[in-house]
Amino acid sequence: MRTVVGVLRGGPSSEYDVSLKSGASVLENLDREQYDPRDIFISRDGTWHLHGVAVPPERALHGVDVAFNAMHGEYGEDGGVQRLLERLGVAYTGSGVIPSATAFNKHLTKQEAKRLGVKVAHGVVVQNNGDTESLAHDLFRSFPHPAIIKPVAGGSSVGTNIANNFHQLQLALQKAFAVSPEVLVEEYIKGREATVGVLDDFRGEKAYALLPVEIIPPPHHDFFSYEAKYSGETTERVPGNFSHTQKAELERLAKTIHQGMGLMHYSRSDFILSPRGIYFLEVNTLPGLTKESLLPKALKAVGSSLSQFLDHVIQLARKR
Repeated sequence: MRTVVGVLRGGPSSEYDVSLKSGASVLENLDREQYDPRDIFISRDGTWHLHGVAVPPERALHGVDVAFNAMHGEYGEDGGVQRLLERLGVAYTGSGVIPSATAFNKHLTKQEAKRLGVKVAHGVVVQNNGDTESLAHDLFRSFPHPAIIKPVAGGSSVGTNIANNFHQLQLALQKAFAVSPEVLVEEYIKGREATVGVLDDFRGEKAYALLPVEIIPPPHHDFFSYEAKYSGETTERVPGNFSHTQKAELERLAKTIHQGMGLMHYSRSDFILSPRGIYFLEVNTLPGLTKESLLPKALKAVGSSLSQFLDHVIQLARKR
């Protein structure tokens, strides 16, 4: 008898489109001999749909053995849908309620990284007081520039920008506040970007680190922005062109974050390699699974496929 897998995709977040693609990729790559996939679509307003019909979540999930969570961003990645699935008694892929909520908040994640002894950039959290001009003046006088401005909650670098001067800072604050009421202003650290995926209980290791991927943004982008990610111009080196020492340290740090924050099944941590050392940026508890996404490329580099990954994660979820 095949395992019924409900693939959750869409959702009320700024990463709606990416989530649809990740979910489609999961549906396409599930082994039909083992699994009976069920496409569960959540619209932008949070309405659940099954077979194109709006239904309550408990109806959509009726008979589902495992929910594969492919919803990036708010609700899918911040502990919201995890809380619902636990209340309904449905096994699901990915991290639990509290670790998901913590990892989705960049400020809380940085605090956890510091606790774990992982290097992070200097930064401050600011609230939206309705006067971005005065706030920008205060920050420009007191904070080193260039600075990188990020919404405290969110993913895919949505609302993230670099500011080199006052006017760029004010504009970046406005864009970030449009995504989140709290914004993280960080020292911009120039260097090479890397990302490392971690899988639980894979190939005999409690936490298995995939090969570090080096991310090279297009020439006209200063960092791996949302526009750079989906412009089609970004270059990745899989595996990255790192020394043996750098590779080992990146893998160690990614496993430290994954295990230290209590994440489950899989995650992907992002880093900057600068002359001052390796800085942790953030962790993604539900990284993209599209053809363009970094995790599937890293899986391929270690001789695994997306289908094998999906099977492994679903089996982990059934043991939850």
